[in-house]
Amino acid sequence: MKKTMLINASQAEENRIAIVENDRLEELYVERESQENFVGNVYKGKVVNLEPTIQAVFVDFGVGRNGFLHISDVEPRYFKQGGYDPDEMMRKEKEAAAAANANGRGRRPPSHGGFRPRVKPPIQEIFKRGDEVLVQVIKEGIGNKGPTLSTYISIPGRYLVLMPALGRIGVSRKIEDEEERKRLREYLYDLKPPKGLGFIVRTAGAGRSRRELSRDLAYLLRLWKVISKRVVTMPAPIDIYEESDMIIRTIRDILTSDIDKIMIDSEDAYERAKEFLKLVMPRHSNKLQLYSGNDPLFHQYKVEQEIAKIHAREVPLPDGGSIVIDQTEALVAIDVNSGSFRTDDSAEESAYRLNMAAAKEISRQLRLRDLGGVIVNDFIDMRRDKHRRGVERTLRDSMKRDRARTKILRISPFGLIEMTRQRIKPGLKRSLYQECPCCNGRGNVKTEESMALDVLRMLMLATENKNVASISVRVNEKVASYLNNQKRKELAELEGRGTLDIRIVGSETVFPEHLELECRDANEREVAVSLLSKN
Repeated sequence: MKKTMLINASQAEENRIAIVENDRLEELYVERESQENFVGNVYKGKVVNLEPTIQAVFVDFGVGRNGFLHISDVEPRYFKQGGYDPDEMMRKEKEAAAAANANGRGRRPPSHGGFRPRVKPPIQEIFKRGDEVLVQVIKEGIGNKGPTLSTYISIPGRYLVLMPALGRIGVSRKIEDEEERKRLREYLYDLKPPKGLGFIVRTAGAGRSRRELSRDLAYLLRLWKVISKRVVTMPAPIDIYEESDMIIRTIRDILTSDIDKIMIDSEDAYERAKEFLKLVMPRHSNKLQLYSGNDPLFHQYKVEQEIAKIHAREVPLPDGGSIVIDQTEALVAIDVNSGSFRTDDSAEESAYRLNMAAAKEISRQLRLRDLGGVIVNDFIDMRRDKHRRGVERTLRDSMKRDRARTKILRISPFGLIEMTRQRIKPGLKRSLYQECPCCNGRGNVKTEESMALDVLRMLMLATENKNVASISVRVNEKVASYLNNQKRKELAELEGRGTLDIRIVGSETVFPEHLELECRDANEREVAVSLLSKN
């Protein structure tokens, strides 16, 4: 499988990274300079407001918008501020778990380090206004909502993640081989990390040597030493640690042995990436190449055409049929359409084959568009349980390569598969597009006839006001033409009823739903539209 990482950094305002497999776009990351990204950054903040009803506090962490910190994201060591003993809570949790197991309910006891107790003290007893707290941004603010914060700090390296609150050693669940998990855990124990700090071996750590893990551990410990010093010496609110830029961050997190080459079209970005690779991943440094072609990098690899397609509402499937993606405020709805897709087999077999192709494309589109939250997939109905489970399994397998956390439910009797995907920031579409000022994001505008009827209703209201002597209406050119031609009789009747002078003005430069009404009395003084209903 030919796999390439393309990095487009020729424009200072925007960086784009594409992962292309066999000439097909599989992953896309976009970051603009104008859109500040706080996810992963660590701040020393100050509690500015408490909300006991939702068990949360708002924290000023120095970026102009307060962050949201829920009780579920508060580390147990903060409980001591409210007089609660985390060790005692741990003991009670274990006793409750043991009792549940004895009764056959099979409740799992909490782990020793970094546990999140099910029962937590009230947040108003943990914090008060003015308290300082070390937080990390885990989700960007969306709309009017501020960023989501957590006190469970995690600092990623190449192969390890430093998690101070964890207090123990662990291995990523995505590394499923038990022998490999055991080997990595033993390596990490042999390196003797400081007590009180926790480390998790990342998926990229699979197959790595003791020396590689040791180098990453040493880097993270040096970084944590700097962070700890800043926490003690710097007053809140202040930034303590900032994540790397997108290019370095993506190379660190995405680059694996199956990527054949990395192409970069900016000399500055190339030098930064080269220095990072030599320091952190020297074995991959020979994969880095500076692109010097005449055509733009993404055009050369036909990625620009693929990017244009991912913003479309309808996505065609390779052998016919399509999926239709609608993003709303609360959820994403994906509908599978058969279209012209037909096979020589039965209708059941046709539906199964189309759904299998749709499941793979759905997982790809969710990655490319970075869609998150609740997602409802409406597949074509299938009667056989074997086929239904097959589609469900294909969707799960296809989502395994997704770096965002997902949870997929079983297919319903109506052919729906509900799922959630971790939402860290607004989707790609919301980052690159703004809401249409004509339709306010609805995707539809009123017809000329509908707007003309709205105008007539406003004019009828105006004629009831004895102070109004003349009315000027400014609307879209097509609406004005409809009124002057199709509704000329109604306009004349309104003028005769109130002895008014009505003038319809059309303009090509205004929106289809634009309606501007100007009313004046006999002395040419303006009558406020809000007063039309008053005599």
